[in-house]
Amino acid sequence: MKTYKAALIGCSRMGAFIDNEVPSSYYPYSHAAGYEASTRTTLVACSDLRTDVMAQVGKRFGIPEKSQYTDYKEMMEIEKPDIVSVATQPEPRSEIVNYVASHGAKAIYAEKAMAASMAEADSMVETCEKYDVLFNLGTNRRWDRGFDIMKNIIDSGELGALKSLTIYETSSLFNGASHSLDLIMRLNSDHPASWVQGLLRDSDDNIENDRITIDPVGEGIIQFENGVTGYALNTGRRSEWEAVCENGVITALGNGANWKIRRPGDRDHRDRTQLVEGSFPEYEWKSSTLSLIEDLANSLDTGEPTRCGPRIARASTELIFGIIESHINGGKRVNLPLQNSTIRLERGIPSKQPRFERQD
Repeated sequence: MKTYKAALIGCSRMGAFIDNEVPSSYYPYSHAAGYEASTRTTLVACSDLRTDVMAQVGKRFGIPEKSQYTDYKEMMEIEKPDIVSVATQPEPRSEIVNYVASHGAKAIYAEKAMAASMAEADSMVETCEKYDVLFNLGTNRRWDRGFDIMKNIIDSGELGALKSLTIYETSSLFNGASHSLDLIMRLNSDHPASWVQGLLRDSDDNIENDRITIDPVGEGIIQFENGVTGYALNTGRRSEWEAVCENGVITALGNGANWKIRRPGDRDHRDRTQLVEGSFPEYEWKSSTLSLIEDLANSLDTGEPTRCGPRIARASTELIFGIIESHINGGKRVNLPLQNSTIRLERGIPSKQPRFERQD
């Protein structure tokens, strides 16, 4: 099989060094580690404004100094990578994605959230489709094998029709919630949402003239066109998700480390079906980052769509901005698709210094 050249733009935590902060069982987790572990890719270059950080990437992943660029446009011209990772914060992402998509990239692996505004997300969709560039968003649970099984059980109909999906810890919208909102879309087979109703926690002082200067903690209700309702909550139950079907419930606990499935059992004294705990199928764990990269490689091989193409990524981004727009409008329902959204995330925060070594 063909090996594809990969390049990294943004050399901080998720780009190259988050593996030093998470359990070693998660490896490979960063973009760079995923390219290193995959038999389908070779990481040939990186780009960042910080030469000291790039030097550490070069040391860790074997990228020579001549292939470390402070100008990603120069990197694209010289290195001509097939796959480009854009592991920056959301604010500059659309400009970078639009440039690399129009200057030779065949596939893009972009960090979440997709963009800092809906206009920028729209521009990314337009550019990727214009130049036939494949796209995946770094919402890793979309490639998690445990959640694949959860979706397969839902889709099989063995528990009856899907009724609702609940996120028990939404967290900040552009960070944690971007994962969770994408996941409930995935579990609902990416059916479009028809409206959203949202609330932000302690964010009013940080929204002015259509600019939001923090990543707000938010929650809300999402109504999907197929009748499924999504609940994005902040209950204190960390990293848990639940699917309620007509005849059963599937719950992901501990960020997908443990699973509970309840199926119909005996009937009670009032002839109501009682749910009893069953066994969740066993499966072999695999890195979601590695699966995402291999999804891109497979699509490059075959021309098949990726699992999280630009329109799907845009749809999850729209849920984020829908929650914000609803809050600004006093918690009113906001119909989707959004019309003329002008809200933009503008934090002006510096890049975080990555941890170059593990501290076990």
